[in-house]
Amino acid sequence: MRCERAGEERGPAQDDGRRDFLRCAAGFAGVAASAGLAGGAAAAPAGRSAQAVAQSAHGATDDRRRLPPDRVPFHDRYQAGIVTPQQLFAGFVAYDVLVQDRADLTKLFQKLTERCRVMAAGVKPEDERVPSERPTPDSLSLTFGVGASLFDDRFGLAGHKPRHLKAMPAFPDDRLDPAHCHGDLSLQICAEHPDAVAHVLRDLARETDGMLRPRWRMDAFLNPSRPSGSPRNFLGFKDGIVNPDLGSATELDDLIWVTPPCGEPEWADGGSYQALRLIRFHTESWDRLPVSRQERIFGRHKASGAPLDGRYEREAPDYDADPDGRKIPFDSHIRLANPRTRRSDKSRFLRRSYNYDQGFDEHGLLNLGLVFCGYQQNLERQFGAVQRRLRHEPLARFINPYGGGYFFVLPGVRDRDDWFGSRLMEDTRAPQRLRRPAAHTR
Repeated sequence: MRCERAGEERGPAQDDGRRDFLRCAAGFAGVAASAGLAGGAAAAPAGRSAQAVAQSAHGATDDRRRLPPDRVPFHDRYQAGIVTPQQLFAGFVAYDVLVQDRADLTKLFQKLTERCRVMAAGVKPEDERVPSERPTPDSLSLTFGVGASLFDDRFGLAGHKPRHLKAMPAFPDDRLDPAHCHGDLSLQICAEHPDAVAHVLRDLARETDGMLRPRWRMDAFLNPSRPSGSPRNFLGFKDGIVNPDLGSATELDDLIWVTPPCGEPEWADGGSYQALRLIRFHTESWDRLPVSRQERIFGRHKASGAPLDGRYEREAPDYDADPDGRKIPFDSHIRLANPRTRRSDKSRFLRRSYNYDQGFDEHGLLNLGLVFCGYQQNLERQFGAVQRRLRHEPLARFINPYGGGYFFVLPGVRDRDDWFGSRLMEDTRAPQRLRRPAAHTR
């Protein structure tokens, strides 16, 4: 089973145009950005220099990201926007559902499906209120999740909640703001231009008026790397270096997708758990640290992105050769997050994060940070385990997780007769059917 969605190769002329656009986007954003504190990676194209080829042999990559297709397929077993190559811009929104019964919830899911199908296809609907003169799919992907609060007593769904879905807890270093947490539904919108994200929000606001109320929202972006390899975050370090292999069906089934051995309700097969975190960076205090101290906090060289015991960003740290933590400290971010043991291997998950810049706050401090987005098969085994290992890490002094939530991303819409949540709503008519989980999913 092949789960990856890949686009066609672009020709040289298209690549030149793309690079011109990326430079414009970089100027618009103003700073280098990141794919996540420990996130994913770009693929290396052909035509590289001898130096780049030599570095690739050690796991390094050049500065071109893996581009999404112009039109991201909407119908699939899995939702788009998870293993889809990252687009440049994203919007994250959590909603409260205002409808009060299951019949109206079904209508809401069907309406959302109808509008998302039209917008993802880039086909102009027969609607004079839509100003576009020609189809512009813009690599648009729309990814819906459901929160634990949707499974209360309003809709008769309580007995059909995914096994690990709950309200996101406050971890020891969090300072959560209730106004920026949780929600009945989550929506991730990704596209190659920011106005496409805004258009989706406007369309859904018009078409679902009185059915949904926005709870919180964050717009974000992904910048090209400088000068090569993975992008840099607002703390100045390369991010997006380590992720599961999206070309491996085995890795996807072991780490990302809900499958029958997971012991979830039958309707949930093909879904995935989403952890969203709004994380502000305290750049003023971070910038006062010497680079050598910053490097020991992360466990990587700032210039190259390589682990402190290596030369290239894609080199795996050799913790066996550093048993005393002299090269890479035991409390460094990369060593805590992924100690690379047999036990920790199952706690890996897919990072698909974006960056935000909200100007200055009321105190005149820069409001920069990260929308951390992780997809996984089991929130407790994966994201929760990593967070527990990161408890009171040195980096915690310079970041503030203040919002987000846990959501379960619904299985994909398979064809034109299907709709978001169809199997969930059908399952509510029959007794709950849970399967015994396999040993490694407990």
